[in-house]
Amino acid sequence: MPRGFPHGSRVKFLPLVWLALALASGCRDGKTVSAPPQNPAPPIFVPSYLPHAQPRLQTMKLFVGMKELTAELALKPVEIFTGMMWRTNMSEGDGMLFVFADATPRAFYMRNTLVPLSLAYIDPDGVIVEIHDLHPRNETSVASKAENIQFVLEVPQGWFARHQIVPGTVVRSQYGELKKIFSFKPQPR
Repeated sequence: MPRGFPHGSRVKFLPLVWLALALASGCRDGKTVSAPPQNPAPPIFVPSYLPHAQPRLQTMKLFVGMKELTAELALKPVEIFTGMMWRTNMSEGDGMLFVFADATPRAFYMRNTLVPLSLAYIDPDGVIVEIHDLHPRNETSVASKAENIQFVLEVPQGWFARHQIVPGTVVRSQYGELKKIFSFKPQPR
């Protein structure tokens, strides 16, 4: 019998040889080949709006031409996405101003919105570019024709017409021009 391990020991080491071969086959040119990544869990859909009416937001006085409004300020994404959803009324002297960090085309719709509204698309200089009437629960988006909309003002439907507010009217706040009040730092790319 040759020196070394008895014949029965070879059987015990056979699984170790297979393990070594399996590990070696996972390497190519000294680089480890890893197993394909596991499928990540499917994303959980979380609506970007609240499932109920949001509480009254902070307000600011707006001057639309010569007319005065008390406007709630929708500044955070959840406030913007929820807007007037599930609310049952908006007083004649009230509005909601949606403030965006950049000026791009915008589109609004009336999902879960129970009151008829009018909206003004407003450019970075605070000038009303377009006015549209929106109807309760209509989920068809009303897109701006202009590409530089930074603010959107919602009011009770017909408010602009009742007060002779037309495109070209300037919107200011009790603190001055909108672009000076709401300044945004460029986001790093």
